Amino acid sequence: MGLSWIKAAAVFVAATATATPVNILVDRKPGHKHAKPPAFFLAGDSTTAVDGGWGNGLLAPLIEPAWGVNFGLSGATTVSFVAAGRWANVTQDLKQYAKEYDCYVTISFGHNDQKPENNVTFDVYQQNLINFANEVKSLGGTALLVSSLTRRVFPTDPHNATDSLHNERLAAIQAANVTGSPIIDLNAASLAYVDAIGRDAAWVYNWGDDRKDMTHLNPWGEVVFGRMVADLIIRAKPDLKHWITPNETLSYDIWNNIPA
Repeated sequence: MGLSWIKAAAVFVAATATATPVNILVDRKPGHKHAKPPAFFLAGDSTTAVDGGWGNGLLAPLIEPAWGVNFGLSGATTVSFVAAGRWANVTQDLKQYAKEYDCYVTISFGHNDQKPENNVTFDVYQQNLINFANEVKSLGGTALLVSSLTRRVFPTDPHNATDSLHNERLAAIQAANVTGSPIIDLNAASLAYVDAIGRDAAWVYNWGDDRKDMTHLNPWGEVVFGRMVADLIIRAKPDLKHWITPNETLSYDIWNNIPA
């Protein structure tokens, strides 16, 4: 029974620091019928990142030797993510591990690209998503276009959250279609869920002691929406169910519109 070094999931010194996955020694159990385990590299803004995003909620239930790294960056746009060197981190890992692992890259941007002060036009944003996905494919990975997590803002009706990322959702779908990549429609699923359970139940997931941050997730929200992303990925790529520990109770609640 051989011992191999693989990276631990999503360990960062700080949310804005250069991604620094930590190596740990694990025991590779032989005889797994799926010979090439998956590795997940998460690219996105703060709604993916450590401390406030769904990313670690996706990585936590991975079954070894599957593993992943959360490269999400608070405040990132599709432009600044590249400028900060995070995309280079993603592609470096793809180049290193694509032969040994079935590599997946989640691509989820939009919250900051849509802000006028960040000077990213919609056309540039759309093309950047396409470019990201094409580069992942060229390096032997699979791009998973993840539409943006909904904001939990309810202006008047407690069962009608603002659909503030509608165009960004369409851009993710378009990028998936153009590049032949799976669409992981988190925006539609999360919006439908928070509308169904209502404002008070949805705000249970809000970041901060005062729960006034309706964009980012507290630790329990990370678990809930990480599970939502995991379930959506399994729907798109059924073979991956062998590598993600199920949570039947949580999945049942999510897909039956029950507050989790």
